[in-house]
Amino acid sequence: MSVITVHDKTFVPYLPETLILEKVKELAAGLDKDYAGKKPLFIAILNGSFMFTSDLFKYLTIEAEICFIKLASYKGTKSTGQVVTAIGLDTDINDRHVVILEDIIDTGKTMNEFLPQLRNQQPASLKVAVLLHKPDATVFPVHIDYCCFSIPNKFVLGYGLDYDGLGRNIRELYQLSEQA
Repeated sequence: MSVITVHDKTFVPYLPETLILEKVKELAAGLDKDYAGKKPLFIAILNGSFMFTSDLFKYLTIEAEICFIKLASYKGTKSTGQVVTAIGLDTDINDRHVVILEDIIDTGKTMNEFLPQLRNQQPASLKVAVLLHKPDATVFPVHIDYCCFSIPNKFVLGYGLDYDGLGRNIRELYQLSEQA
């Protein structure tokens, strides 16, 4: 891992792919145990969670379904404060065990607005699994049931997370350089 530049910003190595995959594998083992025999529905939040979701599903051994929705609240390196739904949920979740898969929770605004919409559909259970959580950035508290990494309130890139559309394909996680 070396320093990279995306658009006009410099990013430094943060988490290597091997460590990320180790944590995702541990998460899958926990989900296998907790949802054995329950056939959960995983709802992956696009675009950022696609790599996390893909790797997680490679390690899961339980019967499970997946659907994808698109929620967005970022432009550049900052949250816009507005949650936009671009692709909606078209699967009935009533009486289903539902697990939300999210790449990152920082302010918590997106989940704070989305989770009540799901609860209104009366799932049997509703849990949140996240790759990254920024506790110091949290403004809207969200109960996170499964978390791979708690990280400082710094902008990160890679492993599905982007900076203005670029960097999602980077296999590791990088953070914005202090000099940027």
